[in-house]
Amino acid sequence: MLALAGVVIGGMALARPASRFGTSSGGLGATVALVAGLIAAVNGALNLAVAKGGPGTGNGVVGGAAALVLGLIAIALGWLALARSRHNQSLADND
Repeated sequence: MLALAGVVIGGMALARPASRFGTSSGGLGATVALVAGLIAAVNGALNLAVAKGGPGTGNGVVGGAAALVLGLIAIALGWLALARSRHNQSLADND
């Protein structure tokens, strides 16, 4: 759930620059997406590392893999939104 939340917030930060989580807020949404994605990716990787058995055994292998992939996507979206936020901020400073 944390990885999914990170992806949604990262997507909102990229799509809505004027919103509370957008790039005009100083990168709040980007930072939240980065942190949520990092926590979810680490949690998913740890779950995959300690799980015994494969998918369908009840050890959460599929959930761990989903958390890892969605966490990495959230990190990428947060990084892009943060870069856009810093770029927009530097453009505003030059005006």
